[in-house]
Amino acid sequence: MTSSGQACPPSPWRVGVVGAGRVGAVLATALRRQGHTIVAAHGLSDASRARAAELLPGVPLAPVSKVVEQADLVLLAVPDDTLPGLVQGVARSTGFHAGQVVAHTSGRHGVAVLRPAAAAGAITMAVHPAMTFTGTALDLERLDGARFGVTAAAQHVGLADELVAELGGVPVHVDEADRDLYHAALAHGANHLVTLVADALDLLARAGVEDPAGTLRPLLQAALDNALAHGGAALTGPVARGDAGTVAAHLRTIAAAAPDSVDLYGALARHTAARAVADGRLRSADAAGLLDALADPDAVQPADA
Repeated sequence: MTSSGQACPPSPWRVGVVGAGRVGAVLATALRRQGHTIVAAHGLSDASRARAAELLPGVPLAPVSKVVEQADLVLLAVPDDTLPGLVQGVARSTGFHAGQVVAHTSGRHGVAVLRPAAAAGAITMAVHPAMTFTGTALDLERLDGARFGVTAAAQHVGLADELVAELGGVPVHVDEADRDLYHAALAHGANHLVTLVADALDLLARAGVEDPAGTLRPLLQAALDNALAHGGAALTGPVARGDAGTVAAHLRTIAAAAPDSVDLYGALARHTAARAVADGRLRSADAAGLLDALADPDAVQPADA
């Protein structure tokens, strides 16, 4: 029983999963391994159905209404922009019921999006895994110790933390008003990192490097570890040194080899320079030279090697 008087579902839970995608199928598998029963799952695409068959053998696929009806823990693992309409649609049709736990895995949303479920007496919470998913059994190991962004009413935080623990994760409590910023930080760091690394791999391949990934891996792993440990103080390279000639040479050669990458390099170099100046690692005079090079790389000649 929660402090609000709502009855919590008995454990092991009867879990229904709406969204058998990369996240939903993996989280359901993790809960199943902890002894909880997955009563039904919903997935529309062929990929979701195949994933459910592989990770959740024996679990029936059913319409959303049937999944919600059977479960005392409903896990909504759908895209951020899909979630509000889904919740409203369920509330208008099947309906949620008192004492049922309704949890979603969206990074952007907190519990406000689940108000229709709360109005029916459901216990609502947001439990977003701060991890990227492949939708395979490999993800199950990555859940161990993964952080989950948790938002819930004060009387439900304990239950939300318990759910995260059952998934193998560690709760990180995020206020409702901070969900957008929390999610933006994660997307900026993880999703844009993929774009950045893909660009670097392409440039190395164009430079004739036979194993671009093998060449980048130790450098990127060291840079990531150092950045996580020391923040901006881990910065090295031509921008941190104020090497305007080198940056200009980079821009010229990227423009010739992969023009689509010029804007990304330039934007990141400008932002890197601004952070380095603010942190006192780069003199303003040197930053001015860098900005000149970024604005017109042909006006700056690289120093001889």
